[in-house]
Amino acid sequence: MNRIFAADGKSVSLALDGFGFSEKTAGVDAAARKVPEMVEHGLDNVLVTYGQARNFAQYFTGAGLTLRVDTTTAVYDGSVPDNMPAFDILDAVKLGADGVVIMNFPGAHNERATNEFAARLTRQSAEWNVPFMCEALPFGYAVTTPESADPEKIATAARFSEELGADIIKTRFSGTDRDRLIVENCTVPVLALGGPKSDHETYFGFVAHVMACGAKGVAVGRNVTQDPKPLAMVSALGALVHEDATAAQAMALYTQIDD
Repeated sequence: MNRIFAADGKSVSLALDGFGFSEKTAGVDAAARKVPEMVEHGLDNVLVTYGQARNFAQYFTGAGLTLRVDTTTAVYDGSVPDNMPAFDILDAVKLGADGVVIMNFPGAHNERATNEFAARLTRQSAEWNVPFMCEALPFGYAVTTPESADPEKIATAARFSEELGADIIKTRFSGTDRDRLIVENCTVPVLALGGPKSDHETYFGFVAHVMACGAKGVAVGRNVTQDPKPLAMVSALGALVHEDATAAQAMALYTQIDD
């Protein structure tokens, strides 16, 4: 856990694992090669696929490494209609990973299968002392209905995944004050996933919001990998997560840094 989170118990995590479930992977490889520089700018942890952990290992030594051990069953369908177990804790141990992550879909058609995989990982996690991060997404991967983004539903999904044994919850936030319910309903650290694809000031405002709601950090993908200044973005996120910066302060920092 001390590799995934900084000494203050918070984490700026970079999601580089899109190759496992999406075609939208522009910028991922370039960002992976910049991880050593990102660590100097405040990056704490990376989420990666098995192939990345093996083939990009030289870039990840300075950061915590969380291995995605599930994968989509339909890589050309961006909605990720289903996922499947691909690897497990033993694979993570062999690769020297600091933790594992999967998606869990409470309320979805495949809820039973994702629950069973989560429970198996929990048992292995306890045996090998490897932290288990669960990406709790109510009703499925995509936000398709108002319920999918309802903080009460998200809070239930998050706590349900914690009760299956997750050491860390990664989940979506709605951007409303009711997001406090998500964090208050958990007793383990909660990371906010992604966030809106928007202008920088709006995005920094969202990150400041989730931190004010009690999140222990963020797990960000395209908002870093597809940003024209990824190092500046990581610096701004580091200030928001670790220094309680405001959105305006983060924006000023982003503007000052040239990649």
